[in-house]
Amino acid sequence: MPPSEELSTLLDPESTALITVECQRGVVGPGAALPRLAREARESGALANVARLVAAARDSGIQVIHAVAERRPDGRGANRNARLFRAAERLPVQQLTGTDATLLAPPIEVAEQDLVVRRLHGLSPIQGTDVDALLRNLGCRTLVVTGVSANVAIPNTVFDAVNRGYAAVVPSDAIAGVPADYTPAMIRHTLALVATVATTDEVLACLWPADVRPG
Repeated sequence: MPPSEELSTLLDPESTALITVECQRGVVGPGAALPRLAREARESGALANVARLVAAARDSGIQVIHAVAERRPDGRGANRNARLFRAAERLPVQQLTGTDATLLAPPIEVAEQDLVVRRLHGLSPIQGTDVDALLRNLGCRTLVVTGVSANVAIPNTVFDAVNRGYAAVVPSDAIAGVPADYTPAMIRHTLALVATVATTDEVLACLWPADVRPG
């Protein structure tokens, strides 16, 4: 089966969901806690491609889920068992519940039909959250994974999805990490072994046939 046909088969709107991972203002927006990651997400076009995919998913009837990482002001329940967590506690911008840092970053917009899943702990949007149960209730078999970072949360999301029996699709230009050359290497040597890797345009071509594609 040619790759385009295989991708089209995987992206059946009846059994596909799209997840945005930590595409929030405190992570990839102006004044984010990690300026280098935020800059890479924007300058690489990854964030703009996430927004394109979100719009196309809605138009195609694909469920959109936004996975947001946050913490309580008192830090209760948050992990401290890795350098990453301890370093995050010292960042000038905190992803505190109810603050602007936990809102979705432009140009991504949240629609009424979208699901927003927030987590107070861990590295993965799936492990220990409502995402798996929501996907099963939606009849999902394929999960399109977008967002940040290619260093930690994206591979966690893909592995957790695959371990739970979902097929994962990764639009390679709709994820970002640092340094810039790490992301394509990680995709090639890791994610490509367990997920279907495509470009944003290839995914859009499956969701929007040429005769109805905007523009």
